[in-house]
Amino acid sequence: MGKDVIIACDFASKEATLNFLDKFTDVKPFVKIGMELFYAEGPEIVREIKARGHKIFLDLKLHDIPNTVKKSMAVLSHLDVDMTNLHAAGTITMMQGALEGLTRPDGTRPLLIAVTQLTSTDQERMENDLLIKEPIDKVVMHYANNAKIAGLDGVVCSPLEAGKVHDTCGKNFLTVTPGVRFADGDVGDQKRVMTPEQAKKIGSDYIVVGRPITAAEDPIAAYKRCVAEFVD
Repeated sequence: MGKDVIIACDFASKEATLNFLDKFTDVKPFVKIGMELFYAEGPEIVREIKARGHKIFLDLKLHDIPNTVKKSMAVLSHLDVDMTNLHAAGTITMMQGALEGLTRPDGTRPLLIAVTQLTSTDQERMENDLLIKEPIDKVVMHYANNAKIAGLDGVVCSPLEAGKVHDTCGKNFLTVTPGVRFADGDVGDQKRVMTPEQAKKIGSDYIVVGRPITAAEDPIAAYKRCVAEFVD
């Protein structure tokens, strides 16, 4: 399993997304399709991007009663994505149901990872808005361990927590980390951030990078910079 940079294609339309991906003529980056694009264009955008040769992380963050998530994952299993996710807060039973639904009759399935706490959440918001009084680091590790118990492949977490997730759940338990920014970039609305180079050192397996690439003056150069700092 090698490290990889996943580009967050958080665009509102098929046209904008394909125009962006058309810039990549000599490489087919791993891309994330999130709620905005999926809700705008539906499953067909997944099929079209996959047909272009890209790996896909379908980032829909399911969170519902176990039976609903199980049936929804069974539908998503028909899309040829490489990774998808849900919220660990939905409980171990929900995650187990998701895994069962996502697994195809032949035993194959995409990677399934769980969101611990969103990178826009900090200790103050977690306590005041969610009434979770435990330290955020303890909450993240508890959610990660629950995901491992449920049989999932890894978690989405802040790069600040990736190393400790590996310490808690094992080095083969994947850490997929958004909240990555270049040292000279704008952190935007993210609260817990790290550079690609720092994320590599601390043990992230995948970094998800959006605006630092998609909003860059030269997206190809920005992507190659990420790869150089994180993978090479």
